[in-house]
Amino acid sequence: MVFLKRVFPLFVVLFLALALVACGNSTSTGSTSSSSSSSSSSSSSNALVKTASATVQGKSVTLLTNAQGMTLYYFTADSATTSACTGSCAQTWPPLLMTGSGTPTSATSLPGTLSVQTTANGNQVAYNGHLLYTYSGDTAPGQTNGEGLFGKWFVATTDLSGGSSTPPSSGY
Repeated sequence: MVFLKRVFPLFVVLFLALALVACGNSTSTGSTSSSSSSSSSSSSSNALVKTASATVQGKSVTLLTNAQGMTLYYFTADSATTSACTGSCAQTWPPLLMTGSGTPTSATSLPGTLSVQTTANGNQVAYNGHLLYTYSGDTAPGQTNGEGLFGKWFVATTDLSGGSSTPPSSGY
């Protein structure tokens, strides 16, 4: 019994130290990919959209990413106000959703406009009228494995024009 009285405080201190380490420094982006250089801003901790440089179809582009650095895509079957990707599609292509109220933000200045559309998926973020998604086949920041899939899914770049759901005619 005396042994437990002496060891118990040691376990409590060890547990508190582990909890402190686990909760500390949560501002890391976790990006280890050399193919992207995510922009980040400590003052924009709630930024939903960031940018990164990547090579897509042999060309260097500035693409949109979510806060974790994962590439964002748009689906040509969507309209500006309706998502054609719901249900099981949305499991493979998770929509970028806005929680809470307000306007989506970016960690960097974008030439286009971020907005929110209420779709079957929830309050979905759009860029220049294109609803945004991530791809479950991308397992690390900087990957663009969803580019061109089924001829309908394309990387969302900063120069994505508004009002058209047609893919880029000559790449990027």
